[in-house]
Amino acid sequence: MRFGYVVPHGDAADVAEMAALAEQAGWDGLFVWEGLYGVDAWVSLGAAAMRTDNLRLGTLLTPASRRKPWELAGQVATVDRLSKGRVTLSVGLGALDSGFHEFGEECDRKTRAQLMDECLDIMTMLWTGEPVSYDGRHYRIEPSTFPSIKHVVQQPHPPVWCVGALGSAKSMNRALALGGLIPQVLDDGSARQATLEELIAMMPTITERTANRPYDIIIEGNHQEHSPAAWFEAGATWWIESLWDAMHGPDPVGASMDRLSQGPPAIA
Repeated sequence: MRFGYVVPHGDAADVAEMAALAEQAGWDGLFVWEGLYGVDAWVSLGAAAMRTDNLRLGTLLTPASRRKPWELAGQVATVDRLSKGRVTLSVGLGALDSGFHEFGEECDRKTRAQLMDECLDIMTMLWTGEPVSYDGRHYRIEPSTFPSIKHVVQQPHPPVWCVGALGSAKSMNRALALGGLIPQVLDDGSARQATLEELIAMMPTITERTANRPYDIIIEGNHQEHSPAAWFEAGATWWIESLWDAMHGPDPVGASMDRLSQGPPAIA
């Protein structure tokens, strides 16, 4: 199992400092969430890339339905090159209460799923470095020969982790076709992380569908409340430590620095 930390709050310079400390303290990854307005996630990850050598860097997560595919593809590729191949993109529909309505973003779940699927399709094509043609429901692209830096270090492209709703065939098919599963369950229209028992029940299908290729299962939590070891035994490959309460505390950056300095949780 590998261990990451998701930053609850901090500016780009803070994220860079956290990344340097995380690498020194033995963490495997540092992740940031991508909001509608505020600190830019990809600027923060770029700053972190310049302060680290081995730490994996990524989002947890990016609401792909509200991002222009070509802009997001370029940001991911830029950080991938800057970090020499250490970036991971996590995608999902995003939480509506994070400002979707207030900023005029698409709120219909079905439409957001369509937008995310097309975004993933287009990004995968753009990361090949070749001119792209695309004619979808929401996006249309004609080949462009305008000079730009298009290549990515990780081949065929950076890992993409995706939220998969256990019990939804379409959602799970999407996630299982990519590089990692963030397992969730829909309860009365709202999403929550799958329980340990729910993941265990789904593991035979996950294993069958992802055999013979690298595939991650990502669990987020606080090691003082949930045992990373139990999730590891169930098949999870990444534990992402979270400290969301710190966001509303007196010193959220300091709280993160303190937690990172303690190092990742043990599973022995």
